[in-house]
Amino acid sequence: MPAVVRAIEIQAPPSAVWKWLATPDALRRWLSPNLEIDLRVGGAYRFFNEGTWISGAVLEMVPESALVLSWLEEGGDWVHPARLLIELAPTAGGTRVTLSHDGFAGIGKAGWPGTVQAYERGADRHQVLERLRDLVAAGGA
Repeated sequence: MPAVVRAIEIQAPPSAVWKWLATPDALRRWLSPNLEIDLRVGGAYRFFNEGTWISGAVLEMVPESALVLSWLEEGGDWVHPARLLIELAPTAGGTRVTLSHDGFAGIGKAGWPGTVQAYERGADRHQVLERLRDLVAAGGA
């Protein structure tokens, strides 16, 4: 199944990285400044990005391991949501953070391969993992 995947190594343990996924304020600092989220399994979220409202629900939260969200572009031609996975894995030097968008084939949009290509370009342009890495390096949360 097609997915848009980006990963980065952060020189900190998963517990330090997780702090940036575990609260709405921390998520706003690197994912989206206008994010509104009820950060619990089943909780809703919404934010505005490049002319489009993105919304969904928290599907999974595994401390120091994963945050999984459903992902829907509102007002467009998506019938079903895709999924965003943020996974943390310990490494010898810290934590590997992998951000994956998947489920595009199931969004109910005939032109979904073009959506995958647009998300590939967006993943490189937005640099969210690099923002996360810089925040972790600066400390706090």
